[in-house]
Amino acid sequence: MRAANVVQLGLKELWSLARDPIMLLLIVFVFTVSVYAGATVLPESLHTAPIAIVDEDHSRLSERIIDAFEPPYFLPPQLIEQARMDERMDAGLDTFALVIPNGFQRDVLAGRSPAVQLNVDATRVSQALTGSGYVQAIVATEVQTFAQRTQERSLPAAELVVRMRFNPQLTKTWFGAVNKVIDNITLLSIVLTGAALIRERERGTIEHLLVMPVTPFEIMATKVWSMGLVVLSAGLLSLLIVVRGWLGVPLAGSLPLFATGAVLYLFAATSLGIFLGTFARSMAQFGLLLMMVLLPLQMLSGGVTPRESMPELVRTVMLAAPNTHFVMLAQGILFRGATFSVVWPQFLALLLIGSVFFGVAHARFRSSITAMA
Repeated sequence: MRAANVVQLGLKELWSLARDPIMLLLIVFVFTVSVYAGATVLPESLHTAPIAIVDEDHSRLSERIIDAFEPPYFLPPQLIEQARMDERMDAGLDTFALVIPNGFQRDVLAGRSPAVQLNVDATRVSQALTGSGYVQAIVATEVQTFAQRTQERSLPAAELVVRMRFNPQLTKTWFGAVNKVIDNITLLSIVLTGAALIRERERGTIEHLLVMPVTPFEIMATKVWSMGLVVLSAGLLSLLIVVRGWLGVPLAGSLPLFATGAVLYLFAATSLGIFLGTFARSMAQFGLLLMMVLLPLQMLSGGVTPRESMPELVRTVMLAAPNTHFVMLAQGILFRGATFSVVWPQFLALLLIGSVFFGVAHARFRSSITAMA
């Protein structure tokens, strides 16, 4: 391999990308707007959920319960009649409708266990799942406090103190922003290299390369380093400007260490992109292949769902995927401040998997080039 050929062809790839406004717009969008949206689209907890209350008891206890529902978790409760409850929920005005029956306070003070009715609009899945637990906890707390207001409170024998490590406020934005950058690095590393190969075929420039004194290995290495450099630069800028600067997410670990791991990962991911590009004859076919490969990789790598909750077979199989190790590495460095002594197994795994992917992709690329010749 001649290094001069690899450098010159790589510059050609960068120049070709610079003249593609759609790809440039995609890169900017993916590492700015997409990261911000992915980090902030989910609320930190239940937020301004509409609730209606049917108060048939009109007691001090029911008033305490009504006053307990307050922003930012809930909107101010709407006091309605029983006859309007179904109508309002059918119209989508209320996510929750709480019915406090007549004689509720009397039964509580008498030591009985009266029931309250909670109606939930389950079409609002995120609010319904989280909010029903909030409503139950609020009602139970107010009832217990009211029933024991004249009783001497006994201290528990032991007190459980919970301390949150790495994310003390349980801020979902921190987790969402970093994982969105990780997913987008995977997306663009595969897309850009595969698209670069298909663009050569569609424009007819692949024939020009075949008559030049370059080898398939040089052509492939060119696309790996040039597209990898673009993705790495965009990913690091996104971490510094969008994640740390715009969203205010603290990055606990070393960015140079993360960048080193990202280089190894891009070595494997860009090879996968070229491998897929050798099967596709057009961008439409490449898009279909991308859907079949990218979605399982991202869903099962541990960035969306913890690997511990997956079946053992899935966890074992996904150890052969490079983004599984990259997610472990990135989360360890950026969230927990892990050093190389902690994440070296992931570095080694990425190096081995990347070498295998590159070798397989090179064999497939060489055979496809030979067939075209």
